[in-house]
Amino acid sequence: MNKTLLRNLLFAAGVGLLIFMWYKYRQPDFIGGDMAPDFSATLEGGREFKLSELRGKYVVLQFWGSWCGPCRQENPTLVELYNKFHDKGLEMVSVAIESNADAWQRAIRQDGLNWPYHVMENQDFGGPVSTMYNIRYIPSVFLIGPDGKIIGHNLSEAHVDRLLRDKLAQ
Repeated sequence: MNKTLLRNLLFAAGVGLLIFMWYKYRQPDFIGGDMAPDFSATLEGGREFKLSELRGKYVVLQFWGSWCGPCRQENPTLVELYNKFHDKGLEMVSVAIESNADAWQRAIRQDGLNWPYHVMENQDFGGPVSTMYNIRYIPSVFLIGPDGKIIGHNLSEAHVDRLLRDKLAQ
């Protein structure tokens, strides 16, 4: 084997390894079947809240930001899911990665995020909840079952809709 071919193969392997490590770095620490870590946070209105208060319900845990275009595009779908399934046992918890509380509150109103559980973390992905869930990018959405176990992460809207329709239709 000549030196050029060997060098190219080693380079390609190195690039592949870096891509794999970057991908793994960006993944949450939790997968389907793991218990969702409980957390305490202060809600938009100032009330203290614990995720475990919502046990017995399905929970969509959303990490987003008012400045994030893909997050804002996803919000109408989440509002639709909430409106469709809230009365049947679905709750939403939104954790915003923000530096501007006014922009955060304005985005909540503009996007019609009509659920009561809104949390703002003002550190760039270094807040306690985003750190606990290993959030490195947004939007990032977890579906948590009534037993507190994570059902999935970044599932398609159609998958979540079908799952909730099946589980909550009884």
